[in-house]
Amino acid sequence: MGSSTARRTAPVFVITGPSGAGKGTLERELLRRLPGRLELAISATTRPQRPGEENGVHYWFVDDARFTELAAEGELLEWVEFVRGHRYGTLRSEIDRIRERARAPVLDLEIEGAQRVRDEVPGAVVVFVDAPLAELERRLRERATESSGEIGERLVIARGQKEHRDDFDHVVENDDLPRAADELVAIVRERLEHAATIRGR
Repeated sequence: MGSSTARRTAPVFVITGPSGAGKGTLERELLRRLPGRLELAISATTRPQRPGEENGVHYWFVDDARFTELAAEGELLEWVEFVRGHRYGTLRSEIDRIRERARAPVLDLEIEGAQRVRDEVPGAVVVFVDAPLAELERRLRERATESSGEIGERLVIARGQKEHRDDFDHVVENDDLPRAADELVAIVRERLEHAATIRGR
């Protein structure tokens, strides 16, 4: 099979859920256990490049004017503005780049971005990673990167995000990491095998 066939059929996987749910940990385990089959998409951002960061490795760094152009031209599947006015988005070209490598893209997105990709990309598989509120709070406090007030705000946001969990294809409850990782890997592997079956017809 050529890469053009893989590009047409490689599914897009989106991992979403509240802060503290453990999305990053599960994504790393997913990539480790399915080597060569997946690739984490690199976001475009307007925030300044920090020491040690590489363009095209950590982010695609663009200025505000270019980001605005990309959004206006429909080159972004989704984008969001965070604190301090910095914007982050998923380039359509990034999805193409990964599919050209005969791999399936994995996107780590906020709820709204996940909803947009679900609506924009046929066959996109969206997995909502969740955890009990008490566990979310414990993990946020263990990070020790935010004040109690900020943690409280994140928990309020998390409650609202939990209301959307049934909007997506799958829900993985991350209250036990090994079990949650097994569940996520099983979901992704099944979708990859389904895509390979279609490709082989």
